[in-house]
Amino acid sequence: MMRKYIAEIIGTFTMIFCGTGAMTINEVTGGDVTHVGIAITWGLIVMAMIYSFGDISGAHFNPAVTVAFAFAKKFSWKEVPKYILAQCIGAIAASSILLFLFPESEFLGGTLPSFEAYKAFVLELLLTYFLMLVIINVSTGSKEVGMMAGIAIGGVVLLEAMFAGPMTNASMNPARSLGPALLSGHWEHQWLYMTAPIIGAILAVLTCRLTKADNCCNDC
Repeated sequence: MMRKYIAEIIGTFTMIFCGTGAMTINEVTGGDVTHVGIAITWGLIVMAMIYSFGDISGAHFNPAVTVAFAFAKKFSWKEVPKYILAQCIGAIAASSILLFLFPESEFLGGTLPSFEAYKAFVLELLLTYFLMLVIINVSTGSKEVGMMAGIAIGGVVLLEAMFAGPMTNASMNPARSLGPALLSGHWEHQWLYMTAPIIGAILAVLTCRLTKADNCCNDC
């Protein structure tokens, strides 16, 4: 029974260590990884972790995804706090090791908007909406469906990190924002990174009900 929580901890840890690690190394080396390199890193590590743990925990690695699956009745509400705790543990552990490795980093790959907070809120909401729309159409909540699930989800993460990264760092994930904020001390505007992804993910579920009533959220 503990396997799925351990999978969420390890998967979230690995995803955030590699993704925010790419951002941290880019920061301390003056841009050696590049923005494109960071986006590719995020997409590839998400894809890899889905294939690694999708059949164990569903490979959520994201509180917004977990809440949205529960809202869609594809996941038990009683499991939500346990999954979110596991994801936060993984995220904080990843940021802790990055702080140990790169104490000179100011942000540790954290999420901060580069324009007005209310615009960043809307952008993060939409980014998570698009991501969850793909996730809920290729997965069941407990297991990823088919060989293409990892490619589809990882591809969306890469795409969104590529075009939206310069504006909000493309979080789409409250746990992903929590780890660096906690260890770097940069809490500015973190409220939007904790709320916008959850709202966007729930809106994706509602859209799914409208467009694919026969085979999406069919337990609702």
